[in-house]
Amino acid sequence: MKCTNCGQENRPNVRFCKKCGTDLTLPPPWFPGWRWHLKALSWIYLSVIAGFFVISYLLHQLKPPYNQRQIPAEMTPWLNPHKVPAP
Repeated sequence: MKCTNCGQENRPNVRFCKKCGTDLTLPPPWFPGWRWHLKALSWIYLSVIAGFFVISYLLHQLKPPYNQRQIPAEMTPWLNPHKVPAP
């Protein structure tokens, strides 16, 4: 177990640091609660969504032929299930 005060490595079952004497049984000074997790996940989610729209907008601003994507129909038959490809 590493001391939070001085960084000294101690055995896992000791109560006090052998270098500085800090009590190792105390909980850490800051422990995130569910509200902090909710806020952090919300910011991550919003950042990913905003990033998607920004990147999508920037990709649509590319000049031809880079803004086009043509996929042959025989590569994606599930997009047109009512059409049967010719043998």
